[in-house]
Amino acid sequence: MRRARRRLSRVSLPHTLRARLTAGLVVLLAVSCAAVGVAAVVELDGFLTGRLDQQLRAAGVRFPASLEHGGTLPSDHDGDEDGDTRRQAPGTFGARLVAGAVTNAAVVATGHGAGTVTVSLSERDARRLAALPTDGEGRTTELSSLGDYRMMAIRGRDGDVLVTGLPTESVEAAVHRLELVAAIVFGAALAVAGVAGALWVRWSLRPLSRVAATATRVSELSLSSGEVALPPRVRESDPRSEVGRVAGAFDAMLGHVEDALTKRHASEERLRSFAADASHELRTPVASIRGHAELALLHPDPVPRKVVRALERIEAEAARMGEVVDDLLLLARLDAGRPLERRPVDLTRLVLDAVTDAQAAGPGHRWALELSEEPVTVPGDAHRLHQVLANLLANARLHTPAGSTVTISLKTDAPAGDEAGTGTVGGTVSGRVSGTVVLEVHDDGPGVPADIRPKVFERFTRADRRRTEDVGGGAGAGLGLSIVAAVAEAHGGSVTLVSHPGSTTFTVRLPADGGYSPD
Repeated sequence: MRRARRRLSRVSLPHTLRARLTAGLVVLLAVSCAAVGVAAVVELDGFLTGRLDQQLRAAGVRFPASLEHGGTLPSDHDGDEDGDTRRQAPGTFGARLVAGAVTNAAVVATGHGAGTVTVSLSERDARRLAALPTDGEGRTTELSSLGDYRMMAIRGRDGDVLVTGLPTESVEAAVHRLELVAAIVFGAALAVAGVAGALWVRWSLRPLSRVAATATRVSELSLSSGEVALPPRVRESDPRSEVGRVAGAFDAMLGHVEDALTKRHASEERLRSFAADASHELRTPVASIRGHAELALLHPDPVPRKVVRALERIEAEAARMGEVVDDLLLLARLDAGRPLERRPVDLTRLVLDAVTDAQAAGPGHRWALELSEEPVTVPGDAHRLHQVLANLLANARLHTPAGSTVTISLKTDAPAGDEAGTGTVGGTVSGRVSGTVVLEVHDDGPGVPADIRPKVFERFTRADRRRTEDVGGGAGAGLGLSIVAAVAEAHGGSVTLVSHPGSTTFTVRLPADGGYSPD
């Protein structure tokens, strides 16, 4: 029940600052109007009631005293037949009580010379009259047959109690009229004040609205990489106001962010340029070293075994260095946004070729295929997609012990613009596609360590070298999975990882028709 009330209160509250300020202004004005209206009504009611009490005291008890003597006082024989109604207002009530019992009760009739009208009182009315203090002060009493009356009781000469009363109808009518007028006037004032207050608050908060709009546009920008063009500044001209200070601080923050992004972009450009230039320049000397080592090994003269071993190591390391240089050059080109080939690629054929190569390199592993009946084709660069497959299979082979099972599955999902779900570590889908090709490489090895999973697709991220050497592999440069992520994103796709001990799955998603929209 409490939760339901909290939810209801949250829903009923205005959400924007402008709405809250306007609502607060209207509420404060409504409270003020209500206070003024209540004070005016109470004051008018007290004033008019006081006037009735004055009239009661001025009239005295002539009318109720005359009821005892058949219409006249003992000292006055000029009264009416039923009671002395001189100087009595129409509707004046009079009653005489003896020993707490009502002996006479009448009301002055309306109209000149109309006399009096006898009133029949109920037992309840009689008890109320008997309960009136005989102090000569006015009190409001309700009579069942007459309504509300202002009553005054005084003890008579004969030990009886004489009660005089005047109707409060005129007082109630005046008070109700004031309540109606106040409600109409205050309601109109609240409506006008609400509209005017909303316009005033909206005008006053225009700079803050511009700040919010600018912040929204900034939040929609991709600030992770590349050159970023920030929206124009707010430029609030009045720094003395709170809104002006917020706008100024926000502009200063945007300036700092823009400077930092510009410097970062320049640094990234210099790093990419250096990586590309260095990789390009290293290719020639690495190829030369490898060529000389191969040439030395082909020399017909006898060469000591240790020299042969050294030359073989030089050739192997030169080949590995050449692969690292090629990988760095590829990443530099992908970072620079260079377009890849966009031709139909038979991904099923690439999977078969890559698995054949992996079986030759890892005969101690069990390799399983799960392919659809129809060939799966995607638009892209066949050489780079083959590199993705080779890197994923090599990663599974190098980081699982002999006897492990590696399963490669390839299928096409229904059109839905699918995105990676829980466990996403690499890139995300760059745009909506009309169909998605899903490539999964699963192994039942020890899994990826928890401390490496968040950065597994970052460059130069390597697993424990000792564990790699234990399974019969070599320590790589840590560029294989980063190339997988970069190539997948360059094709408008994504790569994800879900891993725990005994199960590791890399999932590559690619658009089936290439109809994606880059961010």
